[in-house]
Amino acid sequence: MKDQAVRRPVGGDRDAVAPRRLRQLSRGEALRLLRSVSLGRIVFTQQALPAIRPVNHVMDGEDIVVRLHDSATLASIAAPEGTPGIVVAYEADVIDQDTHLGWSVVVTGYAGLVRDPAELRRYETMLRPWVTQMSMNHALRIRPDLVTGFQLVAADPQAPSAASATE
Repeated sequence: MKDQAVRRPVGGDRDAVAPRRLRQLSRGEALRLLRSVSLGRIVFTQQALPAIRPVNHVMDGEDIVVRLHDSATLASIAAPEGTPGIVVAYEADVIDQDTHLGWSVVVTGYAGLVRDPAELRRYETMLRPWVTQMSMNHALRIRPDLVTGFQLVAADPQAPSAASATE
C-alpha cells in the first residue's frame, strides 16, 4: 500500500505526510475489505463498561465469525438461545504507518453463539488460532446490521481545497 506520491515535503517538513481525504465505503466495499483480513477488534459490554478484545475472524457470507475458547471473556456475551443476540461492534483496519493510507470498517450487529455442531466443526477448520494450544470451544457469529467504513486516500494536489473553494 506504499504510495510514493504521498511521502513528499509538506510546508517545508520533509517528514510530514501529504494531505489525504476520506472516501466513504459502500456496504459491499466495506465487507469485501473486512474479508481481506483475519484480525479485528470486538467491542462489547462487560460489567456495564465497554470492553474491547482483539480476535481473529472469518467471513461467512456477510456474517463475521470469531473463535472463542474456554476462558474467553467473550463467551459471556453470548445471548441466551432463542434471542436475536447481544449488540456488539466489530472493527478492523489496515493503515500504512508511513503513508497513513488505508481503510477502516466498523460493523454493528447482533452476536450469538454458533450452536450447530456441524457449523462449529466447519468454522474450527477455517479459524486458525493466533495463540498456540488454544482449542476452539465456541464460535460467535455477528450478523451485521450497520456497516460503515472509510478509506484514506491521497488528496489530489491539483484539486482546490475546501478552504480555497470558499474564498
